Amino acid sequence: MTVTHRIFYILFATLLLSWLVIPGVWAEESSQVLTKQAMDECQKGRRAKDEAVRVAHFERGRELAEKAVELNEDSADAHFALFCSIGERMRANGEVLFSVFEYGRMMEALDKTLSLNPHHMDALSSKGTILIEVPGLFGGDPEKGEAMLRKVIQADPESINARMVVARSCAERGEDQEAFDLAKKALELARAGNRDDLLPEAEKTFSEIQTKLASK
Repeated sequence: MTVTHRIFYILFATLLLSWLVIPGVWAEESSQVLTKQAMDECQKGRRAKDEAVRVAHFERGRELAEKAVELNEDSADAHFALFCSIGERMRANGEVLFSVFEYGRMMEALDKTLSLNPHHMDALSSKGTILIEVPGLFGGDPEKGEAMLRKVIQADPESINARMVVARSCAERGEDQEAFDLAKKALELARAGNRDDLLPEAEKTFSEIQTKLASK
């Protein structure tokens, strides 16, 4: 075999390998891009004031997330983006479970996220919140949910949602001081992080707990 032939075979093998490997790499990169775009749509929807605009963002986010999942079934973030889009769309509808199928699809995406990444903080926070706020008929378990959220708070000092939900639970039980401390910290984090999507809820939670304390 001549030097020219050896060089030709090396180039051919390299090109063949790139055909086999690069599409997978491109798919992963595309999935990551689509996942980021889907989460951006979720954030925009949360910040939007007009209901029609909110819904449009969430529906666009779902389309992007579904494509991301198709490209990479093993991406926890892609599944979470799908959960976020479906869940926020349902909340935009007045938090009415307008479709058992939609609720099931939302939970499937959330559970898949946690099966792929048991330490996904946003998914853990979402799961804990659902366990607290959803009726037992749909799998609610307040005690388990609060325990999960407290673990999130310990693991993620920047967690806002987990603090707000646990604060409300504490307030309902009459544990007012802990409720106040958690709500106050959540509000401080929301302000410091310019979290316009969470700030209104953080302000409302803190105000309600503060008013309750002042009335005693």
